[in-house]
This record gives sequence, C-alpha cells and structure tokens, in this order.
Amino acid sequence: MRLLAVATVPFIFVGISIVFSLLNSCSSSETNKTDVPQPNVLIILADDLGYGDISCYNPKSTPTPQIDNLAENGILCTDFYVPTPYCAPSRATLLTGRFPLRHGLVKNPTPDAGINDIGIGAEEITLAEVFKESGYATKCIGKWHLGHKEEFFPVNHGFDEYYGILYSNDMRPVQLVENKDTVEYPVDQSQLTKRYTEKAIDFIERNKEQPFFLHLCHAMPHKPLAASERFYTPKTPNDLYTDVIKELDWSVGEVMNTLKELDILDNTIVIFMSDNGPWYGGNTGGLKGMKATTWEGGIRVPFILNYKKEFPEKTKVDVPCASVDVYPTLLALTGIRPIENYTIDGQDISQILKGKETEHGAVYSMHNEHITTVRKDDWKLFVREPKYKRLSKDWIDPRGPDRETILAPIIGQAGPADYPGLLPSKPEKEIQLFNLKADPSEDNDLSDENAEIVKELMDEYKRFEASFN
Repeated sequence: MRLLAVATVPFIFVGISIVFSLLNSCSSSETNKTDVPQPNVLIILADDLGYGDISCYNPKSTPTPQIDNLAENGILCTDFYVPTPYCAPSRATLLTGRFPLRHGLVKNPTPDAGINDIGIGAEEITLAEVFKESGYATKCIGKWHLGHKEEFFPVNHGFDEYYGILYSNDMRPVQLVENKDTVEYPVDQSQLTKRYTEKAIDFIERNKEQPFFLHLCHAMPHKPLAASERFYTPKTPNDLYTDVIKELDWSVGEVMNTLKELDILDNTIVIFMSDNGPWYGGNTGGLKGMKATTWEGGIRVPFILNYKKEFPEKTKVDVPCASVDVYPTLLALTGIRPIENYTIDGQDISQILKGKETEHGAVYSMHNEHITTVRKDDWKLFVREPKYKRLSKDWIDPRGPDRETILAPIIGQAGPADYPGLLPSKPEKEIQLFNLKADPSEDNDLSDENAEIVKELMDEYKRFEASFN
C-alpha cells in the first residue's frame, strides 16, 4: 500500500559559532584503516522531552532508572543545546552538523497545514550517508520530520531501512510507513513505544556482526500522549505523562540489555537526548519557558553519552555544547574521515567530554528565520525579543485524539494549564543579558551593567550570521 496523500514543512536549529570546512584529500568519506572494529552508533532521540523530565537531571521527577543508569555509566551534559525549540530544524542539524540557516530547513513540514514541499536537501550529507558509505548498516525508526514527499524519505538519505511516522504524531494523516509504503492507518499510538523498541532490537540482532548506525526517534512524550497496556494506568488518567515516561525509560533498558546480551555494548556509542524542550505537561527542571521559546526551557535539553572505551563513567560536563557538535564528534570517534569541502557548524567535543578541554565556541539558537540568542561561557544574550506569550487555558487542541484518525487516550492529555517551566513575561527591552551560572532561571537582565559583554556577544552573533551570506 502506497502512502496516503501528505504534505511537507520546513524547520529550525541552534548551533555554535565555530564554523569550519571539512577538508580532506579524498572526495568522499573514508574509514581509517585499523584492526580495531568500528564502533556501532545508537542515537535515542526523544520528542519534546524536558530537561527536568528524567530523574538524573531532576530527582523530583518520575524515576527513570534505566536512563539514569546510562548516565551513571557515562557522560551527562548539564548545558547542552539544540538550535531551535521545535522539531524539524533541530533534527536536521543533528543529522547534518549544520545550523538551520545553512541546511535551509527552518520550519516544520506539516501535512495537515499544506506545508508539503520542504524537507532535507539533496545536497546535505547526513550521518546515515557517511556511515553507510563506510560499511555500516543503517536504520531510522520513529519520527523523521525532515520531509514527507518521497524525495525526502529516510531511505533516500542514507538509511537502508525506515519504520515510523514521517512527521509529528498529531499531524494528520497519522500513518506508519515502512521504507516507502504505508503499513498502518490509522495508528494505535499506545503501541508506538513498544513497536519502536521491538524494531530496534530486531535491527540490532540482525546486524550484531557488523557496524551499524541506529537512529531511534521515539514519538513520546510529544502529544498526544499514549502508553501500552503494561504502563497505562486508566484508573488514574491524570498521570498519563508519567506512564509515558516510564515506558520510554523501559525502552532504553530493553535496548541496552540487548546490546549487553549480544556482547556489543562496549563497542557501541550510545547517545540519549531530546529534540527540544517540553510541551505542556512536561518539566523544564526549573528553567524558564517551554517548547517554541528560546528561553532555556525551550532549547536546553538532556544529553547523555555512553561509550566506556573512550569516556569516563559518572562524569558531568558543564561546558555549553550543542547538537551541531554530534556529527563531527561521531566521525572522530568512529575514525571516519569527513567529506571534503562540506562546511559544518559544530566541533568535535570528545576532549571536552573527557574533561581535557573547556574551550567551546558560542552556541546559537533561532526561531523561524532569525537567530535569537547567543551563549558563550556563562553568558546568554538575547539579540531579539524572546517569545513570552502562552496559549489560553481554554484552548482546545484541534489535533487531539478523536477515536478515528488520532488514536490515543482522550482523558489525561496535557494542556495549557500544565505549563512545564517558569512563566516568562514580556521583557522590558529587546536586548537582554543573563549570567546562567548565577541565574539559570533568566530573571536578572544584566545588559546595562555589562556593556562590553553585550558588545562582544553581538559581534560574535554578527560574524556568525554573516557566514551564511
């Protein structure tokens, strides 16, 4: 069965100020020749998971022992950023190593809004393409959101296999696609986390004898919330978000246990992170704002890396880093030479994660077509007025469960009454400066007292913006 009629949308991302060209004598990526087997790569990407939604970041949250164990045995980054506080641009940045203004996807493809003609460009070189060319088996599971026309499909951008929903799980038509074909419509969303986990385990088991890249992109806790029968507690519907987080944690444990049982965990780089901050019902861990804002609650996300061969256990890193760094870091860790003349906006942060370096370029965020913030060291400057408005508490979700096209529990879905972070108010001025080490909740604008820092960061921002011209 072929795909139902769908549409496409653009996206946005947050990056860093150090931009470099990957220069190499070869015309394509090459694997450095060694006798050591190349490590597998597993990225587990949650959707709209808040900085305070897991217990290793926020002890008051729902216990997440499996994710906590991942952090206990690896690296936990306390100040890790995505380029945009929403899906598509952020996801494109992760896979390309390029800021949204460079890869061009600054908005979300949205089929039910008629945004169907945007997606990841053919000229972009994804992690999947680099790994595939280097002999890796590659698969994407779950949310893609980099375009839903066939030219944008994961299998046309380096992935051998795909299984999932091509966009957000609240965008009609919600349909499961395998490679290029629709295999289920409508979709029982209570089974998504379980099915994605089963598909991930199957792929790992089939490719245990060769290097693989698995991009596991969960639907949860993006709305509508849904959990399988093992985790769903209908007698207490107001804790649906908790049910969802518990199942997400279970999934991480199942995948990690599979790697252990197959004796390949030590040779697998595992990354766990979120694509942006939380929607209503989530938890920012005391940060201001939420998804769709470039306050800390919208762009600072959990980031955990586990790879015992290279990195110490029980380590916290507070150097500000960003998802744009994942691409060059993974190439370095897997011994793959980068593509000649392919400009990326991230840096290899492996030495920062090992505690051997502390220098990192400025980190940027954006909304729609405009850069909005720059962070360097402890300082964060808003170069444009941040979003501060919220939905009315009487708002009714037009993309909510309807028992026909969006199948998920109707009772227990979070709404505007469940604001996930500190409420922002209208700023007194457009340019604001915060010291995030002393003031992580962004309450005290210090721009008047620190004119030199404002100028320094504005100059950084102008140089970075000029690099896209």
